[in-house]
Amino acid sequence: MEKLLVTGSSGLIGSEVCRYFADRGWQIHGVDNNQRAVFFGAQGDTRWNQRRLQETIEGFVHHELDIRDRQGILKLIESLQPDAIVHTAAQPSHDRAADIPFDDFDTNAVGTLNLLEATRQFSPEAPFVHLSTNKVYGDAPNEIPLIELETRWDYADATYEHGIPETFRIDQSKHSLFGASKVAADIMVQEYGRYFSMNTCCLRGGCLTGPNHSGVELHGFLSYLVKCNLEERTYKIFGYKGKQVRDNIHSYDVVRFIEAFIQSPRSGEVYNLGGGKGNTCSILEAFELVASLSGKQMQYEYVGKNREGDHICYYSDLRKMQNHYPNWSITRSLSDVFNEIVTAWKERLS
Repeated sequence: MEKLLVTGSSGLIGSEVCRYFADRGWQIHGVDNNQRAVFFGAQGDTRWNQRRLQETIEGFVHHELDIRDRQGILKLIESLQPDAIVHTAAQPSHDRAADIPFDDFDTNAVGTLNLLEATRQFSPEAPFVHLSTNKVYGDAPNEIPLIELETRWDYADATYEHGIPETFRIDQSKHSLFGASKVAADIMVQEYGRYFSMNTCCLRGGCLTGPNHSGVELHGFLSYLVKCNLEERTYKIFGYKGKQVRDNIHSYDVVRFIEAFIQSPRSGEVYNLGGGKGNTCSILEAFELVASLSGKQMQYEYVGKNREGDHICYYSDLRKMQNHYPNWSITRSLSDVFNEIVTAWKERLS
């Protein structure tokens, strides 16, 4: 039986990876220490998801381990020698990083290095999939000329008709400390692929979402927005008139791409992983979508200052992914995503 090691296994993408591969006969080992609750407080707690995995996946093995624990990671990968590794563990908030810079860098950059070196030493043939972020591009996408429409911003430059490509620059811009620590991890994952000929890839995620997200104000845009709507709480819009645009990809489609890479791995690759232009929405448009499903108007207030390094308009150019893996495509539409998140939060809040 093939063994899969998943870091951040109690999080949104990690838990989806665990369930998906378990259904396909893999033995699943999850690494998680509920650090999200430390970063975000009780609302970010993921123990409920850990329990769900332990109850529903036969033979699931939970490892209560911090990826910053270098010796612990080395021992784990030496003993397991997994057939593939999916690394989703992170400090995921660019706002929070400024308050905890050492924790942020040690988790995102050093933790990733710990995993890469352990993999090189003890399981060098294993495909290594790293969940990076579109924040590696910093605020450079904001330099693209924009057109202001009634409810959103969009690119005025036809070069970006399909979105941001992987060739877009990642330096000489403001990233947030989170973005900078993720750049370090991203480059290191590429380097282990190129320098040591390992099968590695960086998935530069946009808004990865789905019904199992523990969304909080600082991370988990759609999940948190839906929760605010259902609880009739005030949602804060930070700048850009609420017209800032994101592409949203369901965690199921994320996992399907991870499977495609593991089945046919490449060395030192980078992919922009998002919903693409077809799954974009602005905050104002998201308000309308969730209200149409819940029957509740969104309560919100506008804060004039935008978040540091935040994108005004960002959506992923999916053409490289689809060229390398032509059997992969987006299967869950924006309306599917909203429906599932609303249904999930109604169940959790009842």
